[in-house]
Amino acid sequence: MGTNRLEAFSDGVIAVIITIMVLELKVPRDASLASLRTVAPQFLSYVLSFAVIAIMWVNHHHFLHAARRADGRLLWTNNLLLFWMSLVPYVTAFMGNNYRDPRAVALYGVVLSLCSVSFALVRSAIAQHHRDNPDALLYHRRMWLKNVYSLLLYMASVVLAFVDVRISYFIFVFVALSYFLPERKLAEAEAPPARG
Repeated sequence: MGTNRLEAFSDGVIAVIITIMVLELKVPRDASLASLRTVAPQFLSYVLSFAVIAIMWVNHHHFLHAARRADGRLLWTNNLLLFWMSLVPYVTAFMGNNYRDPRAVALYGVVLSLCSVSFALVRSAIAQHHRDNPDALLYHRRMWLKNVYSLLLYMASVVLAFVDVRISYFIFVFVALSYFLPERKLAEAEAPPARG
């Protein structure tokens, strides 16, 4: 089974996630600066989450193209990833409405941590398709380590939210920026080894 249907399904779910997030934004009562300030935390939470989801989508698109088939392991790990991503609108709204509350910020960090775990599992499922190619395996291992590093930072954000929520916000932005450039494609790793 090819990966086209898997990618189309994932793209549809991610599009719905982004749509739900924007519907959660509240319109200010009037056009005054005071009213705009009251919705600023929700808007900034939305901007952060839109960037996070967009980066996830771009990188998901790139690494899914490295999959040789949509086997059971890939399908189910991808569904797990989409499940955790689907909770991002909820924790975005919760954090936007309670941006100073460490519990709301920590919950946001928990969901992003679980997204990172799921990304690592999908990466591992795709890496199994390249067991015969040491270069591709090395590439997947490097990218898997980046997932683990993100996971550790997100887990730290959960704990540090109870010290100072600003530290957690810094971590969320820092991790997003570290993924801003999409991972390079596997073109050279997928090429057959030279014989000679």
